[in-house]
Amino acid sequence: MGADRTLVFPNRPAIVSAASIAGPKEGQGPLGEKFDVVLEEDLLGQISWEMAESEMLRRTVELCCQKGGIAVANVQALLSGDLNNQIIASTFAARALGTPFLGLYGACSTFVEALILGAMLVDGGYRENAMAAACSHFCTAERQFRNPLELGTQRPPSAQWTATAAGAVLLARRDGAQVRVVNGTLGRVVDRKIRDANHMGAVMAPAVCDTICAHFAQTGTDAGDYDRVVTGDLGTIGRELLLELLRERGVDMPKEKLMDCGASLYYDWQDAHAGGSGAGCIAATTCARLLDEVREGAKQRLLLVGSGALLSWTSAQQGESIPGIAFAATLEGK
Repeated sequence: MGADRTLVFPNRPAIVSAASIAGPKEGQGPLGEKFDVVLEEDLLGQISWEMAESEMLRRTVELCCQKGGIAVANVQALLSGDLNNQIIASTFAARALGTPFLGLYGACSTFVEALILGAMLVDGGYRENAMAAACSHFCTAERQFRNPLELGTQRPPSAQWTATAAGAVLLARRDGAQVRVVNGTLGRVVDRKIRDANHMGAVMAPAVCDTICAHFAQTGTDAGDYDRVVTGDLGTIGRELLLELLRERGVDMPKEKLMDCGASLYYDWQDAHAGGSGAGCIAATTCARLLDEVREGAKQRLLLVGSGALLSWTSAQQGESIPGIAFAATLEGK
């Protein structure tokens, strides 16, 4: 198992507020009524998809501040990332917001990575508050990693639909909070030599398995200690692969306890193939649905596992495989 990868937060930073914005397709899915805002169109009046993604993130952070009763100018650290080259959606949003900024890239695992690092800053007393966020956009991801939309390229059954969505949470040390971050487990880069950019579930499942096993071993817990284990965007295929990999490692994971955000974001009739993906997938699902379940007492303890395929189109064209990574955080109710 190697070095201890799990960080325990003795002060249990609170999630003070959360906000989510989703695109039109996501708004038609099972979580449509849960998102704070569903966009009428996914260009948001901008001149490019990339600028639209950045604007969506900016609005999400501002909404999270509004719900948390804090001015944007008083956010002491914004930790965010996306799938664009040089994380430009987050960078330009931070430029517009004017907040201190820590840009992150963990692909689709970025939100949980930001959540852990933000909790570290707050728990250690280095910041009074921190904002953890992430976003993605179907149109920006497709033309960067696969094919221009204008080509109308047919997608194989294993392909996933990059969510047009953003989520943000405000962290602080606050008494009486309903949701707290208890600990976080850092990911390792795991590479099973998969080269198919349309098979992200297979890329990420081994990394998720590795992080879950490390988390259970280092915290002395198992699936029975959590009301739900939530993965980011393995989709329907990756979720089944994860269950198989966990069985091989001797880890008992009841199928009904494992929820995947990507497999929960769209209805079958929406033709998302293997499900949703993207950095905004777990971010928006957590902020729109999961935190409410904890606040309302339906779930008391969640293990949130963000998964990422560290895909670069440059390295893919050079014949390199696609590594995966996963981060895990425990969220507890009051």
